[in-house]
Amino acid sequence: MKFAICNETFADWPRERAFSFARDCGYRGVEIAPFTLGPDVGDISPALRAQVRGEVEAAGMEVIGLHWLLAKTEGYHLTTADREVRKRTAQYLVALAELCRDLGGRVMVFGSPPQRNREAGMSLETATDHAAEVLAAALPAMEQLEVTLALEPLAPNETDFMTTASETVALIERLDSVACRLHLDVKAMASERESAAELIRRYAPYLAHFHANDPNLQGPGFGAEDFAPIFRALQEIDYQGWVSVEVFDYEPGIERLVQESIVYMERILGEIHE
Repeated sequence: MKFAICNETFADWPRERAFSFARDCGYRGVEIAPFTLGPDVGDISPALRAQVRGEVEAAGMEVIGLHWLLAKTEGYHLTTADREVRKRTAQYLVALAELCRDLGGRVMVFGSPPQRNREAGMSLETATDHAAEVLAAALPAMEQLEVTLALEPLAPNETDFMTTASETVALIERLDSVACRLHLDVKAMASERESAAELIRRYAPYLAHFHANDPNLQGPGFGAEDFAPIFRALQEIDYQGWVSVEVFDYEPGIERLVQESIVYMERILGEIHE
């Protein structure tokens, strides 16, 4: 199992320090939030892209991809009734895929709840049609770039669109593209009726990426979630992708979150192999 860390975890640390610290803790991949490099993907120059990729590789790691795709941007939305905004959003997703490719990554996680929420009075059916239009316009370029867009179900307290794995997989099946797959997140799965392990097994054919965290918004091992059945399920389906730590509550401190999350995950792996 390959462990990665999301780069915004390190806040304002210099990148070289963050990447070296993550490597020393045992991580081998870095997942990039685009807003940490610039407010708009167009502001991230070829020189900066090469520099960041070089810094990660110099630390003995690799960029695995992007997440928080539309965070802190303006003018982009997945389900809006505004046709021009939908068109711009598809174009922006392609630009993000080019950034992902330039950094050496292969997967982009679409979470961004504010940029997918339904507008007042919009039905789920209409929102799904709009989302399918945006994604269908972007996916051919992603296929060419060999970048996978991993759609992320999120809890109903975060968004009102793609709130279950079932709903998300229905959209993936509708799009019918090798470049559109499923992302699962432990925190988000806690809102579903089925357990995380059951969801992993059920949707194994679609799963391309995985986030490890706790429903308390901290890292794995910092709350009540038992990762043993989760990791057993990932091994049962022969999951070959990354397990990337993503946290939202930094109260324990960056160093503790980064170090203790991977120590916990490695301990769980060791125990289920005994």
